[in-house]
Amino acid sequence: MTTWTSDELNRIATTDELEMAPLRDDGTPRTAVPIWVVREGDDLYVRSYRGIDGSWWRTARGSHEGHIRSGGVDKDVTFIEEGDPGLNDRLDNAYRSKYGRYSGTYVEPMVADTARATTLRLVPR
Repeated sequence: MTTWTSDELNRIATTDELEMAPLRDDGTPRTAVPIWVVREGDDLYVRSYRGIDGSWWRTARGSHEGHIRSGGVDKDVTFIEEGDPGLNDRLDNAYRSKYGRYSGTYVEPMVADTARATTLRLVPR
């Protein structure tokens, strides 16, 4: 399995948004959508603001493959579903820390149980 370089991790983790284009069942990419991304150690994670109703997330969960663009990094990725409560607690803190200026309106839904249930780890391919 491929890993992120330190440069890629830093570049993606320090940008506000990531362009996410999961692959459909037929292998074609959906139109890219901007989403938030956080770093935990040497991994990158995303969640669906709308929970399981997020269309990009449903597509990503179906194919487990897609393409991301952020901070000058352009990569094909695999999506790994994550459900560890300890990890989700750390990611909640990462979302609050990175996006705290959006507290309330946007941050709280990203750390709610509905969003936590959609946590995906991004693994470069």
